[in-house]
Amino acid sequence: MMGVGAVKEDVRAMLLAGFAGTIAGACSMAIGEFVSVYTQYDVELMQMERDVKYVKETGETEQRKKLPNPFQAALASALSFSVGALVPLLAAAFITNYKMRLMVVVVVASLALVVFGGLGAVWGKTPVVRSCFRVLVGGWMAMAVTFGLIKALDSGGVLL
Repeated sequence: MMGVGAVKEDVRAMLLAGFAGTIAGACSMAIGEFVSVYTQYDVELMQMERDVKYVKETGETEQRKKLPNPFQAALASALSFSVGALVPLLAAAFITNYKMRLMVVVVVASLALVVFGGLGAVWGKTPVVRSCFRVLVGGWMAMAVTFGLIKALDSGGVLL
């Protein structure tokens, strides 16, 4: 949304880009998470098979229950990305003024980033402030890069 917002004042273009980005991002996150967790699953499974003594003591069936589930990870990643992406998308849908819409998207996205960073920290039992800060700064970097890159391409005469 920030990329389109850098070069188009039309709310419809921004909302379409936001919706398309939500779908594409959710799919990308799900596939990335699936591949990552499935790789972790394979590594842990192979380690269990190599460690015959451990398998005999604990039972392979019980150990398999503790392995990560790539399908659950993919679904969780896709859902969390979609929810996070819909927050600024819904906020932008109700703002007609171009500059105000960009400001609202940044503010609402920032609040969502802090909330999701905090939730992740609470669920993962990690420091909340550090997690919120890391997620917020990462989100700001992504917004700045997207906005700046598209603005630069548009300024350079690339037709978008």
